[in-house]
Amino acid sequence: MAMTAGDILVETLIDWDVDMVFGIPGDGINGIIESLRKAEDRIRFVQVRHEEAAAFMACAHAKWTGRLGVCIATSGPGGIHLLNGLYDAKLDGQPVLAITGLQFHDLLHTYTQQDVELDKLFMDVCVYNSRVMGAAHVQNVTELACRTALAYRGVAHVTMPVDLQDQTVKEDMRSKRNRPDHVSSLMAESAHMPSEDQLAHAASILNEGRKIVVMAGRGALGARGEVEAVAERLGAPVVKPLLGKGVLPDEHPYTTGGTGLLGTRPSQEALENCDTLLIVGSSFPYIEYYPKPGEAKCVQVELDPKRVGLRCPVDAALVGDSARVLRALLPKLDHHQDRSFLEKAQAGVAKWRDLMQERATRTDMPMKPQVVAHELNKLLSDDAIIATDSGTITSWAARHIDMRGNMMFSCSGNLATMACGLPYANAAALAYPGRQVVAFVGDGGITMLLGELATAVKYGLDVKIIVIKNNTLGQIKWEQMVFLGNPEYACELQPIDFATVARGFGCTGFTIEDPATCADILRQALAAPGPVVIQAVVDPNEPPMPPKVDLKQTAHLAEALARGTPNATSIALTIASDKVREII
Repeated sequence: MAMTAGDILVETLIDWDVDMVFGIPGDGINGIIESLRKAEDRIRFVQVRHEEAAAFMACAHAKWTGRLGVCIATSGPGGIHLLNGLYDAKLDGQPVLAITGLQFHDLLHTYTQQDVELDKLFMDVCVYNSRVMGAAHVQNVTELACRTALAYRGVAHVTMPVDLQDQTVKEDMRSKRNRPDHVSSLMAESAHMPSEDQLAHAASILNEGRKIVVMAGRGALGARGEVEAVAERLGAPVVKPLLGKGVLPDEHPYTTGGTGLLGTRPSQEALENCDTLLIVGSSFPYIEYYPKPGEAKCVQVELDPKRVGLRCPVDAALVGDSARVLRALLPKLDHHQDRSFLEKAQAGVAKWRDLMQERATRTDMPMKPQVVAHELNKLLSDDAIIATDSGTITSWAARHIDMRGNMMFSCSGNLATMACGLPYANAAALAYPGRQVVAFVGDGGITMLLGELATAVKYGLDVKIIVIKNNTLGQIKWEQMVFLGNPEYACELQPIDFATVARGFGCTGFTIEDPATCADILRQALAAPGPVVIQAVVDPNEPPMPPKVDLKQTAHLAEALARGTPNATSIALTIASDKVREII
């Protein structure tokens, strides 16, 4: 039987080592879906309940495994639904291929049903974007899409009219310049390395520094040993943007933990007081947390030349893979005898961890969200995979869940979108069956893609979903008050009993309300087989305190409370209690 365009597409994916495709069938892609059915012993189709989740899972698959993530959606609305997850991949630099359908080729641009030109719609999100013109065109396009997504760590898109998906190569008219099989599934990895002069210049800057900080981000995840060796040589504390949380274990003596709004006070103070900054594999977007221009020299190690010098002036740029560049740089670095800057940071870490311990062991009612993260942290395996969502939930995960061993952690970094936590966890469970997988999410985020509980049940995924339930869009609430000085407005959520909802999906459901029972219930829930939902009812007035509170933020909060924020008295008392604990 002659190969169809859909068959060629699927076979090309298999050639590129794709073993999983996330999506929902639809009439605009049914030719490709049939090709996936015929190859189901070699490539797995994972059915989701919302196309946005398919794109999130493709992005997460790339993050967890380092391989190409693939999602598929039908023409029109199905393809449109992919966009948020695809932007998540674009902004976090993940290789993802999106496959979509178009309506019949000879009805495009005629206002037919679902007549959405998805290739045009996807122009901004893609590093490669093509419309298939016939069966003879598919292999060329799909090969390049896979290659480009992986090479440029971005989103590629292939879209195909529905009637061409069943077209055989024999039925299509191959042009005389399109020789069969002239493309290859072999991709050459870039071997780009800085020159000896560039390495020497960077080393001279670092050797002259006396208060050096290493900022290690997502691009340093595969360079733990190299980051550790450089930090030891320079006597430098390592600060970690959230996507780099797994670069070093959180209790490692050279790290001060996270940086930014969700970070630690010692990390912020190290950045404020350093005279030299070494950025490794990060384009951490919050400019206000970097040293001010002119206050510190900066060396940046970065794979993508476009991302050099985006946040602060760079005195030396080393373009290349983090591990390889650091290995080449290390022999040129002097061993710094003066450890006073590092020791001061380490003393700050000890105080910070004591403060976090104090906040996480409170017995107040309503229960504090930190208690749940703290108790969960003690029960996690050394190879656990943690996915979190965007919101106040991210603060609790960042500060109270420690990386150790071979643990992995991820979230939506630069897009900071809600709803990603559960699809990320589902993707992890599919990629690594047998490992402990936990989604640590908020009630606002999980509600957006609650249907993905059905995906977890359908495939028997061993995911534990901890829902921090405060019945409010917490991050937005605090942003309204602290950043703008406005009263909280439109942030309260209609309560949902997630444990009951979970049972309706076929999951096991637990509820935690009392800090005294938190550890025991978490232990039971993590030991239960299959997908489990644990709703933790917490204090909605507990603020995600920044590492250091400035006067402007304090003034805005006071103004917001005075102007009529609901529960102003409770909020003021909670914050006052937190501040007293911090001072003590």
